[in-house]
Formats: sequence, C-alpha cells, structure tokens
Amino acid sequence: MDEEPLPPDSKLTRSKRRWADEHKFLTDPAAPRSDAQRLPPGQHLVEGWPVLDLGRQPDIGRDRWRLKVDGMVERPVTLDWAAFMALPQSRRRTDIHCVTTWSRYDNDWKGVATRDMLDDVVPRAEASHVLLHAYDGYTTNVPLADFAAPDAMLVHDWQGRPLTRDHGGPVRLVIPHLYFWKSAKWINRIEFLGADKAGFWEVNGYHMRGDPWAEERYS
Repeated sequence: MDEEPLPPDSKLTRSKRRWADEHKFLTDPAAPRSDAQRLPPGQHLVEGWPVLDLGRQPDIGRDRWRLKVDGMVERPVTLDWAAFMALPQSRRRTDIHCVTTWSRYDNDWKGVATRDMLDDVVPRAEASHVLLHAYDGYTTNVPLADFAAPDAMLVHDWQGRPLTRDHGGPVRLVIPHLYFWKSAKWINRIEFLGADKAGFWEVNGYHMRGDPWAEERYS
C-alpha cells in the first residue's frame, strides 16, 4: 500500500498555485449572503463531474487495496476490501463544491460513514486533526470534527455504480461541507494527529480548512 512519490508539477498544479497567489475566484466579501443558500458564494452549477488530479490516476484493484488507520487511535487497523465492506454500509445524498468554482447537486453515495469507522478505531483524547494519504502521494488535512461530520463518508459507489478510477476508486473520502480538495481520492491511510499539519495544496497556498460558505479558498 505504498504511496507513490508526487509527480512533477503539472499545468493544473502550476495554475492552482498561481490562483492562490492571486486569490482568484474570490467574490466581494461585502455582498449579502445567507447560510441557508445551497450554492456557496463564487460557485456555479455543473451537470457532469469534472476530473481533477495531480496528473496520475493510480490503478489499484480491490484485491490490492488497503486502508491503514493509525496515529492517535486506541485500535489502529489495516483494512482490506473484505474488512472494509464488513463495516456498516450507509447511503447519503449530498452536494459537492470544488475550489475551482464548480458545484454539483444531488450526488448519491454508498460507503462507510466516518463515524462508524471511528467507533472501531477510537481516537485518543488528544487527537484533534486527521491527515489523509492517497496512493498517488497526495495528502490533505482536516480537523477531526469535520472528518466526523454526519455526512462524511468513505465511498465506493456513486449514483448506484462502483466509483471509477478517475474519480478516486475504489475508495475515496467525501466531506461534502468542505471544498472537495479535502475529499482525498484513492485513499490508503488515515493518520490521526494531535495538531494540524498542512497537506499538498495547503502547503501550496490553499486554506487549512476550506469552508465553501466562508470562501476559505486560500491561506
């Protein structure tokens, strides 16, 4: 389950670093907003599901896929596919919001609610954040409270079908109330930490949390 080294800078990576430097896409902070709005500020709706990655899409079959859960937990574990599927399976319908300004409504997911996984591993009292690792070498950080949100899931199905490789299959994280760069594709490790630690995009100018309604796009 070794992570691959990150690929050389892609055109998208260079562009997104520039966007962070320029604070591109940010709307007027004085514009009226409502927390009840379904579409966060600065976003536009799409019908498809755009594919964004670091230039590599790991080909990890279910027979080889593993998920390591470790760090500040009472019961660290490494799950293979059978063990993952033996966990309680849930369904959710949620919206998703990408920092590149697209949003997609009504995505139907099936997978393991993060709260059900937390019941098995039991984070220690001092755990406050989670660092997510992916097979392509990608990392991103989230507060434990966001990781444990009611609609956060480790998903293997989308719209009634197995999650495809280009969208992070066989398993990706989905935390729909944060910008989608926080929902790591091709996930292979969940590391519980006692302090926040920046991941790939956070080091490159993106926000440490990423709340779409607060437009937390950049640091």
